[in-house]
Amino acid sequence: MGQSIHATCVAIEGRGLLILGPSGAGKSSLALSLMAFGAGLVADDLTRVDAAPDGQPVARSANPDVPGIELRGYGIVPLPGCGPVPLRAVLDLSRVEPDRFPRSRREIEVCGRFLPLLFRLEGPQFPAAVMVLMRGLDEWLEGRSE
Repeated sequence: MGQSIHATCVAIEGRGLLILGPSGAGKSSLALSLMAFGAGLVADDLTRVDAAPDGQPVARSANPDVPGIELRGYGIVPLPGCGPVPLRAVLDLSRVEPDRFPRSRREIEVCGRFLPLLFRLEGPQFPAAVMVLMRGLDEWLEGRSE
């Protein structure tokens, strides 16, 4: 059974990234930066996640009638959304990555599947780092211990 989550979701080369965090944490701001690098907006602020027949979590906008992204100071800026998209990772903006070279793989359960769980990085390279990581996600995951 699916659920609506207070989260933003982007698609990066067909891979969905669910961005979690409390109100004001920067979910829409990160999505905007990722979109500037070529990501597509799946959902802003409220994401619907359901399991596909094969069990893969799939994300789409929970408000498809209101396509766009909230830009503080400008309001809702309409733009076409993309999706549904298979979720491949979850990023929690409320937690900062403490390790320079994390050895173990963090995971979070979404619709009965375990997905990689990422934390926020400090510094201006954060959006670019997320973009590069998502583009090479499969290879990065292969190099991680369980």
